[in-house]
Amino acid sequence: MKRCTPLIWLLTLCSLSLFAQTPAPPATYPKEHYTKQEIYITMRDGVKLFTAIYSPKDAGAGKKYPIMMQRTCYSVAPYGAGNYPARLGPSETMMKQGYIFVYQDVRGRWKSQGTWTNMTPVLDKKQGKKDVDEGSDTFDTIDWLVKKVAHNNGRVGQWGISYPGFYTAAGILSNHPALKASSPQAPVSDFFFDDFHHNGAFLQSYLFTYPVFGVQKQDTTSKSWYDASFIKPATKDGYQFMLDMGPLKNVDKYYGDNFFWQETVNHPNYDAFWKQRGLPEHYKAGVKPAVMTVGGWFDAEDLRGPLSIYKTIEQKSPGTYNTLVMGPFGHGRWSRETGHTLHSNVYFGDSIATFYQRNIEAKFFAHFLKGNGDKNSGLPEAYLFDTGNKRWETFPQWPAATATHQKLYLSANGKLDAQPAATPGALSFVSDPLKPVPYTDDLTTTMGFTPFNYMSEDQRFAGRRPDVLVYQTDILANDVTLGGEIMAKLQVATTGTDADWVVKLIDVYPPDEANHAYLPNKNIMLSNYWQMVRSEVMPARFRHSFEKPEPLVANEKTAVDFRLQDVLHTFKKGHRIMVQVQSTWFPLIARNPQTFVENPYKANESDYVKATHSVFGDSFLDVEVLPTIVK
Repeated sequence: MKRCTPLIWLLTLCSLSLFAQTPAPPATYPKEHYTKQEIYITMRDGVKLFTAIYSPKDAGAGKKYPIMMQRTCYSVAPYGAGNYPARLGPSETMMKQGYIFVYQDVRGRWKSQGTWTNMTPVLDKKQGKKDVDEGSDTFDTIDWLVKKVAHNNGRVGQWGISYPGFYTAAGILSNHPALKASSPQAPVSDFFFDDFHHNGAFLQSYLFTYPVFGVQKQDTTSKSWYDASFIKPATKDGYQFMLDMGPLKNVDKYYGDNFFWQETVNHPNYDAFWKQRGLPEHYKAGVKPAVMTVGGWFDAEDLRGPLSIYKTIEQKSPGTYNTLVMGPFGHGRWSRETGHTLHSNVYFGDSIATFYQRNIEAKFFAHFLKGNGDKNSGLPEAYLFDTGNKRWETFPQWPAATATHQKLYLSANGKLDAQPAATPGALSFVSDPLKPVPYTDDLTTTMGFTPFNYMSEDQRFAGRRPDVLVYQTDILANDVTLGGEIMAKLQVATTGTDADWVVKLIDVYPPDEANHAYLPNKNIMLSNYWQMVRSEVMPARFRHSFEKPEPLVANEKTAVDFRLQDVLHTFKKGHRIMVQVQSTWFPLIARNPQTFVENPYKANESDYVKATHSVFGDSFLDVEVLPTIVK
């Protein structure tokens, strides 16, 4: 993704702001030190995939290099044998260390042949040459490279961020013996739980992305064949635009011919269409390459993906070298140094991306592609950033063996308590889908390609609405580190027959918290800042099964259980731990009609009704608490 032309990178899932903070250096080093070759590699079914190869100029019989490969749907531009990108590989460090860098347009995209498929279904048992998937395309590409590219050492590594992260994760399934190291970064793992949906709830904030993923090209091309700005709103206020659009069925006037939109509409439940595209269930024992999965704690697009892939391989293939890295980043931000590392208004330190690139990523690939390749890489099982203490921590396993479970009860008096009340009681609010709770206070971001800043944004704007319930602890007398998994176990009722439930974990700063020097928004005060740490949504219709949705029974107390993604965050002494519960989160998540319908994408305007929701005091969050680490 980082090699895209200006037009293309505006359209990638890396988000619009991924590279905006530092201008790209002039493309001098790659051209001075590498030789470029453009070729087509033929897959087993005859489809030819366009591939660009950059080989170090000093490679020779006495100096062989490993291959580093990225497969992408976002173009391997710049095209032309004499045209070079500003940088090669995952980082400047690795570019200067020397590898043979290979970039490939996946089938159906840009200059490659074939038909484009979102999240290509995995074929576990291939019957012949016509049975192809990303695993087989990866195998065929690697096989050609190690046999045909001069002066390679027979070892291949693969990396990619976001959608290229999916191709990297799928490439693990190739089982090619030359693939020695794989690093899926911010990988999409399952479109029913990552990116376009969270627990099956549709992310309406992704609406502007559909032209990129739902239009087939007619021929091989180096120019965009889709109109990325197909929808042309008359306003810059995404909340108002989406609200005025009305029910999701009205999107058809824009995307009636968009095949991916039609697939989304016609598969509202977790059926075979989505399952075939999910990666984790296809990992089996005996994963061959060393794996280092990388993610960002504030990744608004693919937070679940890296955690899911790491845990699945850990469980199904325990003998595999399998590690996890999670930094204080938004989507893909570890790939470019920004100097002062911020997410939204929160400052985490300086040069954190450079530390990752030099001391983690480069070390991983050098060991397995240039070194002896044993399991003694010098890296830990889990290299994770504590987003409260603002420092890296290492763990021999994740979740940590030292964690203890703690229940945080949502008491009817608004307290977040370690023990349930003798009489649970309940808090109630009216949820109106015509006046949904915004997911962000920054309207300038609601028309972006994908969301970004809300993952650590100040939540005071939401918590002061009557349709958001707020629970918090007393002021903490000591540091409390939540490290591991989070499970929300809600006991709820509603006057409707369907509802979404949103749970947000928040760090409340003390009144005397001073502003740091790098605040991007000078109107923000960190005094009493309510920093979102983790959040998730769960449609009640899927409370028993993602395959077979069920209505709620009006006014009946009902259990709705769901997992928030992992966390490593120290709530400092003098802070508070807060939980907010709400039912709308717009336009991040499409509005639930609150009337049960078989297919929410086809709901009518009349299906959208007000409802009174209640959260009972025996609801709780099950969190994992780590012993305080003193340094």
